Amino acid sequence: MSDDPEPIENISGGAEGGGIADAFDPGEADTRAEEVVDRLGELYWQKTYGGQDAFTCLVRTILSQNTSDVASQPAHDDLMEKYAEDDADLAENLAHAEHAELADTIRSAGLYNQKADVLIEAGEEVLANYGSAKAFDRFVTEEESSEVRQALLDMNGVGPKTADCVLLFSGGQAGVFPVDTHVHRIYRRLGIAPADADHEEVREVLEREVPAEKCGFGHTASIQFGREYCSARKPACLDGPEACPMADLCEQVGVDVEGAEVVDPADAD
Repeated sequence: MSDDPEPIENISGGAEGGGIADAFDPGEADTRAEEVVDRLGELYWQKTYGGQDAFTCLVRTILSQNTSDVASQPAHDDLMEKYAEDDADLAENLAHAEHAELADTIRSAGLYNQKADVLIEAGEEVLANYGSAKAFDRFVTEEESSEVRQALLDMNGVGPKTADCVLLFSGGQAGVFPVDTHVHRIYRRLGIAPADADHEEVREVLEREVPAEKCGFGHTASIQFGREYCSARKPACLDGPEACPMADLCEQVGVDVEGAEVVDPADAD
């Protein structure tokens, strides 16, 4: 396991992301998916998650949708400074926020008008159904994960990845493997999930084949692996098998090393 701290630019967020270093004995993996995650844990980190304020986590994940952490982090910082200072109830402040002012505050995250709508509606719904951000946090951390996930999915603008991130980083739910763009690409390229699988189908495969206690760091470490090695356009394997730590576990679906061509796994022959 790497001694390096989890990078702050990762949405799971270093010390602020709720991650606590926790070594797991890899043992003998029962599936190729588990073997990949074990290797990722040795390459990057092994952590348990949980402890983030649920509504803050929801806001942070909404801001990260369809953009990079580099763009969304300043928007998050500006929003928290303006709407959550002095222990103010963030849900209440966003529910009563003036749309144009909120949109301007989160401009760096992109799609700021749309995201402002979603954030205001999220604040309104949390106030109406739970009474406060703190009460919403208790709901997320204390109720059954299936009930929490459905409640999150019922919110406008909250999809499966956003809901699963809240379950993982706030609720600390074991067995939750959020699927973002990196995870969706990597496990289809590896040949672990079907080449044409959508995000939900990839999630189902991973949550079935990776032990519950390894899903959290499997998700965050996969993101880092996607950034450093298994990028969409120029995966490391184009430089030869020695360039990628997963070379012996990967079926390279959609990657033509000899022709130096890369397509989405769903478009591979």
